Amino acid sequence: MRLEYIIILVVLLIILLAVLKANKKDAKVDLNKLVLYLGGKDNIIQAETKLSRFIVTLKDISKVDKEAIQKLGAKGIVEIDNQLKIILGKESAQLKKYIDELK
Repeated sequence: MRLEYIIILVVLLIILLAVLKANKKDAKVDLNKLVLYLGGKDNIIQAETKLSRFIVTLKDISKVDKEAIQKLGAKGIVEIDNQLKIILGKESAQLKKYIDELK
């Protein structure tokens, strides 16, 4: 009887791991696409990070595809005048560095 319980336990663990892996979102943000969705590198005036937020000042906010940015993994976007505050988590610093290298 013990062997049956062990087999059941192993099968349940495999199913649990498969479900967790399927539900886990890939946290990496495609930086090239994100810059494109911000209107391209020429549309970006200034970029900075504060904790998990990426703050970007833009020339033309109408060029931004907010829906596409959300699909890439942004947890939230706040628009104030020509500035966007995008909640990206730990990818914020990586994006700032990438944009600084583009300029």
